[in-house]
Amino acid sequence: MSYTESPALANHLMETVLPVRPAMVDRGSGVRIKPGMVEDLVASGTAKAMVVSQRKALVTADGLWFGDATSLWNALRGADHGTTTAVYLGITLESSSLPQGTPVLLFTVVEPPAPGTATVPADAQWAGFREVAGRLDASDTALFIEASAISNWHATHTHCPQCGTPTDIEAGGWVRRCPKDNSEHYPRTDPAIIVTVVGPDGRLLLGGGGPTDARNYSTLAGFVEPGESLEQAVVREIGEEVGVRVSACQYLGSQSWPFPASLMLGFTATTEDSVARPDGVEVTRARWFSREELQAAVSSGEITISSRLSIARSLIEHWYGGVIEDLQP
Repeated sequence: MSYTESPALANHLMETVLPVRPAMVDRGSGVRIKPGMVEDLVASGTAKAMVVSQRKALVTADGLWFGDATSLWNALRGADHGTTTAVYLGITLESSSLPQGTPVLLFTVVEPPAPGTATVPADAQWAGFREVAGRLDASDTALFIEASAISNWHATHTHCPQCGTPTDIEAGGWVRRCPKDNSEHYPRTDPAIIVTVVGPDGRLLLGGGGPTDARNYSTLAGFVEPGESLEQAVVREIGEEVGVRVSACQYLGSQSWPFPASLMLGFTATTEDSVARPDGVEVTRARWFSREELQAAVSSGEITISSRLSIARSLIEHWYGGVIEDLQP
C-alpha cells in the first residue's frame, strides 16, 4: 500500500529506535552573540567552569571538576599556563546534575595547572574522556563531549583558511572571525556512518583492523564524502571495506564522537551476500555471527566488542534484541 492510497501513513513518525538522550544545557545560540557575554559571566560570580588542556579535563572521584569561574580565571591568567581560552558551554537544564540555571564555561589552557594550584583541588587529576567515561553521569558525559569538540576545533583552527591571518574569537567561543577579510568560521563536524550489516540468514557481520589475530570486533564505519547522501555512504563504505553489497539500510540514531570531530550516524543494513572480503587496509578481518555465536564468543573471551558507551554497542545490541553479557573478570 502506498502513502497516496492511505493518507494516514503520510508523515507518520515512528518512535526512535535508539534512545534520544535529553540535552543537559541550553547552549544559548542567541545569548552568546552578545559582545562581552563571556567576560560578564566570568566576573559575575555565578558561573562554573571546567578546564581542558591537551585533550584532557580535570576530574575528581565524583566526576568532572567545576570550579568557581571568577577565581579560576584569575588564577589561570595570573600563572604561566599559556593562552587561556574561554568558551560558553551553556546554562544547565533540569536534567543536568549541576543546579538548574547554572552558567557553565570552558577554560582551555596550553599548560595544565597541577592539582593543588590555581584553585584546583589537590585530589583532582587530568584524564581523557575514554579513561573516565565509565564513571561519568549523563550530565558530565555531555559536557565533556561538548568541551572536547569545541576545544579541538579552537586548537586546530587558529588562523583564517583564506588568508592565514590569526582569527579573533567571538560569539562566546563559537565563531572565529578574520580581522583582515572579516570572514566568519564555525566549528566543524564530520559525519560518519556506522553500520550493522545483516546477512540473508540473519547473521551479523562484524569486522576489525590491525593484526589479523586480534580479538576486537565491531560494526563497520566510514566518513561521508562531499556530495554523498548518508545512504550512499553506507553502500559505498560496506562495499569498499568488506566487499558486501547492501540491498537496504535504515537510520537508527546518532552519537557525537568529537575525537576529534565526528558525528556517528547509526544504520542497520541488509545484504543478500554471505561472503565478506576485507580490504586488508581498513578492515583486516571480518566474521559473521549468529546471536548464539556472538554471545558465546564474548562470554568466553574469544572476542571483545565495543564498550557500552559507544553507539556501536547500541547498534549491535539492537540487532541482538537485548543485552550482550561481557566476559566477567
